Amino acid sequence: MRPAVLITIAIVLGTLIVLTALLLPAGRESSPVLFDAPGARRVWPLPPSDADSLRDAAILRARVWMPPENADVDLGANPIDRTGILSGSLVRCHYLDEPAHGTTAKFDCVLGDGEIVKVKYGHTGEIPAEIAASRLLAALGFGVDRMYLVPRLRGYGCVRTPFYTYWVLDRLRAHGLLARHVPDDRYSDFEWASVERHFEGLTIETSHHRGWAWWELEPIDPSLGASRTERDALRLAAVLLSHWDNKAANQRLVCLSSDDDAETTNCPRPFALINDLGATFGPNKVELDHWKAAPVWMNRQRCIVSMRRLPYDGGTFPDAAISESGRQLMARELSTLTEAQVLSLFRGARFSEFFGGKGRQADPHAWTQAFMDKVAQIVGGEPCPQ
Repeated sequence: MRPAVLITIAIVLGTLIVLTALLLPAGRESSPVLFDAPGARRVWPLPPSDADSLRDAAILRARVWMPPENADVDLGANPIDRTGILSGSLVRCHYLDEPAHGTTAKFDCVLGDGEIVKVKYGHTGEIPAEIAASRLLAALGFGVDRMYLVPRLRGYGCVRTPFYTYWVLDRLRAHGLLARHVPDDRYSDFEWASVERHFEGLTIETSHHRGWAWWELEPIDPSLGASRTERDALRLAAVLLSHWDNKAANQRLVCLSSDDDAETTNCPRPFALINDLGATFGPNKVELDHWKAAPVWMNRQRCIVSMRRLPYDGGTFPDAAISESGRQLMARELSTLTEAQVLSLFRGARFSEFFGGKGRQADPHAWTQAFMDKVAQIVGGEPCPQ
């Protein structure tokens, strides 16, 4: 073999060794937690032959809102953690090896009881945006995944930058070269990561349909599912947050029945929710001036809302005329929130820390004022036309 070829091989091997050393977890310890096997993905059983028609029938009967349980909720705090696993200053989980997808640094991790959660890490606006938006929508009565902001997450069997590392290795068809050589007693720590627990219920999806598009809200039968009032309130909530990345995959349809062995394949209690709120408070993500400049109404006199001026020309969100009852529902729920609660919302989601504590964007008071201005646009003014 020629010397030049040997030198090239040596350089490549040396580079791989150095990169492997840099990517391998820095910490090493035997976890004090014994991790159960990952739980099965919870989906509503649909026979393949009728899956699409049954999914469409579930959409027609879907609910989108339920009365909030606690009007005095602390918007600056994590949701209630009934297991206690996510309540400490250090959360432990075991990395679940899955193909990297999307554009945001994230990975799936298994908690001690076998629950699979999604972890987002790094300096991304999706973390503060999703924390704040999910807490707000839950307080208003809409379904959302429960988002927890944890000071430190320790991922066992996890490389230092799992998302980007495996994203590259997947494309080189070399994923297994690294994944199978990370010992379970090696760990990587992630500071101020977000942990996502799924909203209750079993996911309803087919090979052709994942999630739901906003235009699918229109034909819902109000005698069986969400009323026009509730659907319009959800539309207003989406516009308030500037939920511009609203492709169908960023919404989820679930069945609130917990019976996997139901005698009927028709879901008795379908529910539609937004499941990815990372691209909010913008556009694009967490940009104060852009968010302030995005009006709630395209036409206040006719109560028309639109997202056509946002990225993707509105996406799956068509222009809609909001009913007076929908405006009143949203106005009533928003009016229960005090300015102190909203300030706590932005502080608790670490908006200031995301911007390094400097500038107007890092001021939670500026975000609070922008929010209250948007509330005034919904609450104030003449009634919407019938």
